[in-house]
Amino acid sequence: MRTALVNARVLTPEGWRDDAAVLVEDGAIAEIAAATRIAADVDRYDLSGRMLLPGFIDCQVNGGGGVLFNDRPDVAGIRTIGEAHRRYGTTAFLPTLISDGIDTMRAAIAAVDAAIAEGVPGVLGIHLEGPFLSRERKGVHPARYLHAPSPDELLLADSLQQGVTLLTLAPECVTPDAIRGLALSGVIVSAGHSDADYATVRAALDAGVRGFTHLYNAMSPLGGRTPGMVGAALDDPDSWCGVIVDGHHVDPVSLRIALKAKPRGKVFLVTDAMPSVGASDPSFVLNGERIIARDGICRTASGTLAGSALGMIEAVRNSVDMLGVSLEEAVRMASTYPADFLGIGATRGRIAAGYQADFTVVDTGLRVTETWIDGMPQAA
Repeated sequence: MRTALVNARVLTPEGWRDDAAVLVEDGAIAEIAAATRIAADVDRYDLSGRMLLPGFIDCQVNGGGGVLFNDRPDVAGIRTIGEAHRRYGTTAFLPTLISDGIDTMRAAIAAVDAAIAEGVPGVLGIHLEGPFLSRERKGVHPARYLHAPSPDELLLADSLQQGVTLLTLAPECVTPDAIRGLALSGVIVSAGHSDADYATVRAALDAGVRGFTHLYNAMSPLGGRTPGMVGAALDDPDSWCGVIVDGHHVDPVSLRIALKAKPRGKVFLVTDAMPSVGASDPSFVLNGERIIARDGICRTASGTLAGSALGMIEAVRNSVDMLGVSLEEAVRMASTYPADFLGIGATRGRIAAGYQADFTVVDTGLRVTETWIDGMPQAA
């Protein structure tokens, strides 16, 4: 049975359309057609003039709805996190494990496999942020877990049976040969939490690093004579950069420079969200320390940023307001470009025939009013 989503301003790969109906069948977009050409027997779903956007894709979700993935590496925890982020327009995400022990890594990977098998809405795979990271740039990652990987640990990082695996590592902690092996096996390797110099990062890019985790944060900075990881990221035209646009993690000027330096489509939005997103309680516990999200900022008592209190629709709004990008481009930074980074851009991240019917519906104030996953409206 086909359903036609009508009376909406639709963002297509070619731009905005006010005259289009989006026909959905069996969880996919069957056709984009002129609204006047829809057959009389097709069910119509009236969006009352709201905007129909490709569903947002978040590659870095540590928690939400009061749940931290590290503390609840199970299907129920993943489900709660996904439900919380749908309120902010996210229809697909990677539950993200902050550096932890091997047993927790194993449990998290098994939980994601089970969540995908059970059809938990929106789960694309897993993001392992560590533990193969630099102690000098650890941020809130516990130093006791950070180390260079053994061969068995590399096999564990590549053990997800379904979906996408994204692994953030520090290039100085993992050899180019190991990075090459991970990339060839299908793991998407991202560089982050690293104090590596330019040459080390360049070698990692040549070995298969595909992107950079939260550009500027927890990485060797760009200097006049020491380009560092930031310089390597901005200099390389082929890699992607995730950015946290909350006005706290990175100055908007630095983000605007990144947008000018990178080719269009190579900078995408992430939230790096913590349990406070979508929760009534702004506090949560991380590594035994209670953290309270205040004024949109999550910090430890010592002042270290501890993820974010950001929802994806807020990142979209901030990109328009702080970075001066068009709404169309900000939406693509939240949907199309992360899909391309994850290698799923042929089926997700766009409103076009043949694509997954994942949508975010917003009003003129850029407030999320509903989301759709696999062609089905989702409860808020």
